[in-house]
Amino acid sequence: MKDNLMQVMNLMKNKEKRKIKDGKVKRFTIHFQIFHWGYATSYFTLYLSGLAMYTEFFDWLYILFGGPALARIIHRVAAVIFILMPIYMLIFDRKSMSLWLRNAFKWGKHDIKYLMNFPFDMFGFKTKNPPQDFISGGEKLNSLMQIATFFMFVASGIVMWFPGYFPGWVIDWSYPMHNIALGLSLMVVVGHIYLSSANPSSKASLEGMTTGWVSEDYAKHHHTNWYNDIVEEEKKLDPEKKNNRPKGA
Repeated sequence: MKDNLMQVMNLMKNKEKRKIKDGKVKRFTIHFQIFHWGYATSYFTLYLSGLAMYTEFFDWLYILFGGPALARIIHRVAAVIFILMPIYMLIFDRKSMSLWLRNAFKWGKHDIKYLMNFPFDMFGFKTKNPPQDFISGGEKLNSLMQIATFFMFVASGIVMWFPGYFPGWVIDWSYPMHNIALGLSLMVVVGHIYLSSANPSSKASLEGMTTGWVSEDYAKHHHTNWYNDIVEEEKKLDPEKKNNRPKGA
């Protein structure tokens, strides 16, 4: 009786760990989803409120924030959220953060070949890409750019927020650094939005960030190496059950 109960409990526990269910593959945890949307929301809030403060041409944006004074407050609140998002991940989901960072900094020939095909893939042409990891070569480049501009934003933003604590030359450099970070990040963000929402070959990825799951077909063909790793994990959860699922090409 006790053995049967333990067996049932183990089956239930393994079922909760399943990453492949009903033709779907678990791609992102709820914490990663919160991180992504919190980061994106704070970024665009910073962008719009900052644009209003950047030039008089965009003064009309102040209407969105209730005036210049409130826009400055909102900009700073959004800046704090922007900084806290990676810290949130380090506290609540270090495993997912580690997986993303390891993939972002791990490059191979398959990533270079992917980037060579990327211009064709971006505009909807069918290409033969090599098997990709948890994040593809294009997503790795996106991630590295986001990481770099994050630190540029934070470093220059702190100096601009508390200029009394820094020498003049540091303050002088903080403004162009902030502008460069804005230009680079905006370029990456626009491309990211297009690929995740409009590009025929990759728009299915948006489901992963809204539900946490992607179709098994998408995972198999766009992130083959990662998908194969998930299949092996599934076998370990149920070693007695033969898994005849073919590996992606």
